[in-house]
Amino acid sequence: MRNLLTLAVALCLVLGLTSFASAEEKPVATAGTAPATAVAPTKIINNTTAAIGMGLSVLGIGLGLGLIGFAALSGIARQPEQAGAIQGAMFIIAGLVEGAGIISLVLCLVTIFV
Repeated sequence: MRNLLTLAVALCLVLGLTSFASAEEKPVATAGTAPATAVAPTKIINNTTAAIGMGLSVLGIGLGLGLIGFAALSGIARQPEQAGAIQGAMFIIAGLVEGAGIISLVLCLVTIFV
């Protein structure tokens, strides 16, 4: 677990610092042309962190739904007569997990486009 955490922190640092490493000088406009625009480093960092956030959101949604399904199937296997009640609770919790995941994805997209 510690190695995984170290790898995740290193990956975030590498992705966060690449915008500074790949920065280039401000383009110069030549006579008769409109000045070229450059992307600000903060915009690159925002887009990178939003992409990481989207990836983590999707990962969290997948893990959450997998654990919900596993728990529901285990409960139904132990008590088949309670299958209806377990399925109802499973669908409610799965909807909440999906809703939270979709909200986080929308917030990441807002970070990119606004």
